[in-house]
Amino acid sequence: MKNSILLLITFLCFSLTANAQKEKKNKKDLELIAAEPDKELVGETFNRWSIEASVGQSKGSKPYTDGYYGNKPGSFIGGIAINSVGFGARYMFSPKFGVKANINFDNLQEQNGSGSLPFQMEHHQFTAEGVANLVRLFDIQKQAGRFGLLFHFGFNVSRMTPKMGPQDITEWNGGVVGGLSPQFRIFKNVSVFADLTVNSNVRQHYNWDGTTFSESKNNLTGSLFRTSIGLSVALGKGKIHGDWAIIKDENEKRLDSLNSRIGEIEDLMNDGDKDGVPDYLDAEQNSIVGVAVDTKGRMVDKNNNGVPDDLEKYVNNSITNNNNAATAAATDGAVIQLINDGYIAAYFDTGKSTPNSASASNIGFILNYLKNNPSKSVDITGYADEIGSTEFNDKLASDRAQAVKTILNKAGIAESRLNIQSNGEDNSVDKKSDWARRLVRKTVFKIK
Repeated sequence: MKNSILLLITFLCFSLTANAQKEKKNKKDLELIAAEPDKELVGETFNRWSIEASVGQSKGSKPYTDGYYGNKPGSFIGGIAINSVGFGARYMFSPKFGVKANINFDNLQEQNGSGSLPFQMEHHQFTAEGVANLVRLFDIQKQAGRFGLLFHFGFNVSRMTPKMGPQDITEWNGGVVGGLSPQFRIFKNVSVFADLTVNSNVRQHYNWDGTTFSESKNNLTGSLFRTSIGLSVALGKGKIHGDWAIIKDENEKRLDSLNSRIGEIEDLMNDGDKDGVPDYLDAEQNSIVGVAVDTKGRMVDKNNNGVPDDLEKYVNNSITNNNNAATAAATDGAVIQLINDGYIAAYFDTGKSTPNSASASNIGFILNYLKNNPSKSVDITGYADEIGSTEFNDKLASDRAQAVKTILNKAGIAESRLNIQSNGEDNSVDKKSDWARRLVRKTVFKIK
């Protein structure tokens, strides 16, 4: 009995140590549970297997020979009387129902201070039981939080061996067993539980004191009560103990899949540049507002000179072909404002310093303006989103400005008219939004 108790203590210590180490490795999850005790980790699978160990008190309630009363606890741990040790394993077929097997070791003796004659009975028992998770059965897991409640019922086979008295026969008995196990989860995959079990033997010939043995044809109806506390450790790849994991049924999975597809469709139907062409069909997703586009969202450029026809016509008619100096100056001011306010920009993919293909028309517009206005120069300012370190983004923003400068220089604009600047990270948008970040990975222009 002492060896069994030492073995149980070792098991409990090892389990708690191992899970404490695991909790340190998963500090983020532990902080989540500590901050929100009722919020569980959701998974597609759950841990079906668990192993259990328990200690407690057992007491044979009947039958006893006259003059005998049970029972005296056999050991003391931390001031708690212990005369029963148990080990078990459980497998859940579903979140609601499963089976379990237990081995229990009981040491029954006379009750202290009762005036009972001395006796000692060793009781070894094996049980096979069905298990029902009542919290799930009644669908109250959200209200229960970390608490749980299991009901178990099945059959037992036991061996009774008296250690005192005139009888010296080991007997095998059998009957039914059932009980309730309140639980409380302390770690993601570890819980503590209390258990109240009632054993009723339909085959028993010994009295619990072991001094009386009835005839084989005269079965006694023996009853034994066991109260215990223990530890349950779930086994498997699930994020949380199987008794608490939130399992989605097939209908919920289908609904989640449908919602995901709807979300994807909504994203596809977005029109970031407001040109009337959904993004999933838009080959040029940063076209200038008010400029005509074709069915694929590309700004119309019939003469293929890299400048959208609407802008080219506007510039040519209002600037180069307008004989009214005042009107030309006013129109030129409007174009400069259009450029300086950021409506004409070059955009970049994540981590890239080369403009994406959709930016060619905007760079072409700047090129056309500078060629038609040789007295003008331009500041080219680069930006990056907030993904990555500040040092990296500062350099990336500078490289983007330099790349655009190189393009304009090779297209015939003197290097002295091109000035580059870097503004580093643009934190004006939500860094968690992919679409918002696309708008700040850019270079903008300022005509001087």
